[in-house]
Amino acid sequence: MLLKTLTEAFGIPGQEQEIANILKEWISGNCDKVETDVLGNLIAIQSGKEGSPKVMLCAHMDEVGLMITFIEKSGALRFKPVGGIDPRVLVSKSVYIGRGRIPGVIGAKPIHLQKREEADVPFGIDDLFIDIGAKDKEEAERLVELGDGVIFTTTYEDLGTKRAKAKAFDDRAGCAILARLLTMDKKWSFTLQGVFSAQEEIDARGAQVASYRLEPDIAIVLESTTASDVPGSKKHLYSTMLGEGPALSHSDNRLLADPRILERLKEVAEKKNIPYQMRGLVGGYTDTSRIHLVREGVPCGAVSVPTRYIHSPASIIDKDDFENTFKLMVGFLDSIEERGLPF
Repeated sequence: MLLKTLTEAFGIPGQEQEIANILKEWISGNCDKVETDVLGNLIAIQSGKEGSPKVMLCAHMDEVGLMITFIEKSGALRFKPVGGIDPRVLVSKSVYIGRGRIPGVIGAKPIHLQKREEADVPFGIDDLFIDIGAKDKEEAERLVELGDGVIFTTTYEDLGTKRAKAKAFDDRAGCAILARLLTMDKKWSFTLQGVFSAQEEIDARGAQVASYRLEPDIAIVLESTTASDVPGSKKHLYSTMLGEGPALSHSDNRLLADPRILERLKEVAEKKNIPYQMRGLVGGYTDTSRIHLVREGVPCGAVSVPTRYIHSPASIIDKDDFENTFKLMVGFLDSIEERGLPF
């Protein structure tokens, strides 16, 4: 299953090659052109009729992770986060280092050795290290290098009847949906530009480069977003809920979504009886933050799969939300074929 393969693969920001290779092999036979640009974006083109609109769909390949920055004399590895990670979720987590998948465990001073004032304060990044079982620095240096990426070892697993657990649903869920759209038997008469972007988790750098090059007439970002339906969250402050359908964004910290795109998405969902929800929390950002400001501007929207425990070693999605996001995007593309762009 593509989603399992993608979520278990290695791909922190700037080191997305493994993800790009998986996706390239999956989609190449169905696209007129597939290539990787200088920044690491994987770009796939299905050419339409001459003069037809250019519709860009974008999903980012990178996941939040860690990077090795220093090796202690003891062989312990110091690291920094790459993307937004709460240090409180890291202690005792199992990790892989580098593309060679060197196994390790994130460690910290045990509570038995902490002073009272230390025990009352959550660990910060500087308090943590990775133990790979090396007896000293020299042994560690034979296994890892400074700059090596670090990912969590979490595997994909079905939970209950409708849900799944994995790392990196943000945004391998979006990548899997985009790959499915690009490999459908159906083809549209407009030009479809599929962008699997690099470095979204560190300020959406890849999407800016790709959209500047492609000059789309419209862009939709396929994302994962925070699901708030957990104990302790106040319902009126919810962002999204699992099982309520794909989330449509009216705004975030860096974008006011084009209302014409948002209206078209709602129309399609209602016509096809696809459940959807409006994303309540307006924080964060997506690749739209860069795309909509390229050249003279690009009308943008975002459709997201709600995800619990996002930016952590393990997150959870509802598989119906995933499938309904795919169906909504098929319907949206069909609507462009039937009626043209929504403006």
